Amino acid sequence: MRAHARFVAALFLVSLALRPQIIGVGPLVPSIQSDLGISHTVAGLLGTIPVLCMGIFAPAAAYVAGLVGARLAIAVSVGLIAAGGLLRVAVPNTVVLIVLTLPVGIGIAVAGTLMPAAVKARLPHRPAFGTGIYATGIQLGAAVSAAIAVPLANLHGGWRFALGSFSVAAALSGAAWLLLGGREERPRVRVRPPKLPIRNSTAWAVSLVFAMIAVCFYGLSAWLPDAYVEHGWSDGKAGALLAVVQAVTVPAGLTLPWLADRHGSRRTYLGCAAAVQMGGLLGVQLAPGGAWLWAVLLGLGLGTLFPLAMTLPLDLSDDPGQAGAVTGMMLGVGYSITGLAPLVLGLVRDATGSFSASLWLIVGIEACLLVSTLGLTHERLHGRALEGEPAVP
Repeated sequence: MRAHARFVAALFLVSLALRPQIIGVGPLVPSIQSDLGISHTVAGLLGTIPVLCMGIFAPAAAYVAGLVGARLAIAVSVGLIAAGGLLRVAVPNTVVLIVLTLPVGIGIAVAGTLMPAAVKARLPHRPAFGTGIYATGIQLGAAVSAAIAVPLANLHGGWRFALGSFSVAAALSGAAWLLLGGREERPRVRVRPPKLPIRNSTAWAVSLVFAMIAVCFYGLSAWLPDAYVEHGWSDGKAGALLAVVQAVTVPAGLTLPWLADRHGSRRTYLGCAAAVQMGGLLGVQLAPGGAWLWAVLLGLGLGTLFPLAMTLPLDLSDDPGQAGAVTGMMLGVGYSITGLAPLVLGLVRDATGSFSASLWLIVGIEACLLVSTLGLTHERLHGRALEGEPAVP
């Protein structure tokens, strides 16, 4: 029991490091643009590159874990996040800043992909609970980074100091994982991980649902503060709005996955959360003066959608190895699509002169998400094995 408690604590602490280098950049974009003289399109690369890396490198995570073990793979990945972030602090120009975003994205990709497999191995009878723990850590790390990014920048050294602080915190999270996470429960073997279930239609449906959830999440994280700066808000106040969105995800991420393990179906929770989030997006567009209310609705939607999406590979899997393979496919497909979102939304903003068209694009994607969740029935998620057979319709 004590070993499980230590593992849960380690899982939560290491997950705190997986979003500040992405979400914390959002409130700092105006300062970065002013300092480096870059457009919204170029600034969008700071959000696009890490997310695109999460798509490209997620399928490789199972192979890395097979070579060195999941525990060490997660620790090294978080160390890469910290090292890449610290190097960005001293970056002399825009090109190097963008290039150094690459190792940050790789570290986030590998660590994030291995989280569900770790839960499947150590908490097999509480999958939604374990997923909720690390999803809450991710969301709390995102919320705190959004809230303190601008105050840290104002405290000392501008945006570089803020990003450097997030990097130091990531290093501490990695140390906590090594200290509390415990040893591998079984010896490592250098075996070929299960192949990605590319012939399974349910795995593709889950991947596309995750992609739409992530596009909305990262699109809003990258540009919601800037959209309100256009409405005359200060950088700090706009960053606080994003922090509210992220903060509300924390209780939602803890409570609703726990309920989903006991009552109702995945699609009921996913569909309701998508509808709530769409309400918040429509509010931002049609009545921006109610920003704080819309932030709460957006947070409730995001806080439910993300952790429940991360449980879907566990529903489709019979063992940790298979869970890692399904997660690798889901994150690979989902984040490869999502990685383009900040860039495309920045391009649309530069072309139109405001964020209105960009936000309407997110509304449309949210509508597609709402429809797509209706097909994720219990029978489909818990149907035939992934190997070979097509999914149950």
